[in-house]
Amino acid sequence: MITKALASVLALSLLTAGCSGYRPAPAAFHQAIDKPYVLDAGDSVRVTVFEQEGLTNTYAVDQSGYISFPLVGAVAARGKTVQQIERDLAVKLRNGYLRDPDISVQIERYRPIFVMGEVGAAGQYSYVPGLTVQKAVALAGGFSPRANQADVDITRSINGKVMTGRVVTSDPLLPGDTVYVRERLF
Repeated sequence: MITKALASVLALSLLTAGCSGYRPAPAAFHQAIDKPYVLDAGDSVRVTVFEQEGLTNTYAVDQSGYISFPLVGAVAARGKTVQQIERDLAVKLRNGYLRDPDISVQIERYRPIFVMGEVGAAGQYSYVPGLTVQKAVALAGGFSPRANQADVDITRSINGKVMTGRVVTSDPLLPGDTVYVRERLF
């Protein structure tokens, strides 16, 4: 009788231990989708300064979070929206360089996403707006025969904090996300 009870407790503890790795997506995961996009290292922006062809160009956000802009030097970009970059550049150019600069900033290239785990070709892939987990897996060669196709783990940086959570394959991705497709148990 004691061994039967002990076996039941052991089986229950093994079952719950297998579930302890489950991490539902934090609320911040879905809130980040609805917020304006903020720049980070790996992004490139197209800056257009009207009637100033020498300043109009594509600029990459470097690892320290800055773009190097002619005349004014390093401009902080990490954590800022394109509208904030437009204002910052206008202020800096107005300070002794141009009387009334008219500036437009657009995202030229987003930082890549990464797909790992049980997929055909794990690796780094270009992000495009509207990319979902399912589309990212398709870019990575589809699910492997052993893949858990119901949900995946996503690691995402939100407000400078790295978070991991489990989402369904129809969830949207953000630039810089890492998708991990787990192996199914059965």
